Amino acid sequence: MAYTAIIPQEAKMELLKLRLLYLLTGLAGGLFNPYLTTLFVHQGIGANVVGVLMSIGTLLSIVVQPVWGLLVDRYRQTKLVLILAISVPACLSLFYSFQYTAIIVMVYILSIIFQATQSPVADSYAVTAASRGRTSYGTIRSLGSLGTALGGYAGGFYLSSFEITQLWMPFLALSLAGTATVLTLSRSTERKAGAISLSQGMRELLGNRLFLLFLIACFFVNQTLTAYNSFFVLAFQEAGGSYSLVGTALLLASLTNIPSMLLAARILRRIGHERTLLLAALFYALRWGIQWLFPVPAVMVGIQVLHGLSFGLFYVAAVEYVAQASGKRMQATGQSVFNMVFSGLGGIVGNLLNGYLFYSGGAQMMYLACTGSALIGAGMLYWINRLAKMPV
Repeated sequence: MAYTAIIPQEAKMELLKLRLLYLLTGLAGGLFNPYLTTLFVHQGIGANVVGVLMSIGTLLSIVVQPVWGLLVDRYRQTKLVLILAISVPACLSLFYSFQYTAIIVMVYILSIIFQATQSPVADSYAVTAASRGRTSYGTIRSLGSLGTALGGYAGGFYLSSFEITQLWMPFLALSLAGTATVLTLSRSTERKAGAISLSQGMRELLGNRLFLLFLIACFFVNQTLTAYNSFFVLAFQEAGGSYSLVGTALLLASLTNIPSMLLAARILRRIGHERTLLLAALFYALRWGIQWLFPVPAVMVGIQVLHGLSFGLFYVAAVEYVAQASGKRMQATGQSVFNMVFSGLGGIVGNLLNGYLFYSGGAQMMYLACTGSALIGAGMLYWINRLAKMPV
């Protein structure tokens, strides 16, 4: 009780608002994003073309992130940028219901331009607020996973009763609720979220050999996550699974993030960032390997219990590793650089490679390649762990 009494009331309110924000945006993303590739295929776009489209979108996100970073750093418009990142893609989602490839492509690209900066800006807010509130980033981010879990589960049941082209309606409503929450965030957190130009920060961070190796390892590990984010619904249907059952799988996967993220701080204190990242990377490899060996809907649902031990644990450890490596004056910059590699380059290669593998050899070829890539990332993280122990 004495511990919580010393936390300023403003800091407590900011934590509450950010947890609500992560919950709402998690609900919106969990309900909409896993079904986006299925929506594109439903609208007449081939799975291989979808992979190329998403890779182009991810490449574009890498290009525009420095522009958003300059806007945030020069004009201190963090809140405005976060509002645009959430609300614009939600408003544009209506146009996915039109069966015109040109419109879908244009809307997707515009959505990516605005959505690209959502995670790094929100994470910089969350890391700053967690520090002021004397808690861990994982206690905030876990609400995003809870939202994603409930959203994915609700999405499966929603599509059992409504057309997939009507999925934009709940996505829009939840995103606008998240936008309203951003409006209530305090200016003090915004001022502390970014304090150095992105270009200067990139030069400093990429000059750190361990940090550079860490980014490369993250690339090999996270490019495999597109097998879940972009192609799991299609792979599940290929194996004979239904929409309602895929909702259960998505719910199970996201729910496992919650205990992983809540326990992450304790695990990090006990074994350190490098070993935690290595452990999570091995769980990635195990997850893909089992789905490669046993392409059965029941197994594909059950194996989602490893999502929290792979993505959930890895993401929290990586964000806190970046926060530690970046220092107070480069929080937003460090998270942006990490996101450009983790979600950006990893997403480009993952969508291109896994889209091609799924189209040419099916889900099994895709999962085999993902197993190998995760093991390469784990090997690099083992190397980083060894280097970190060496005397400087």
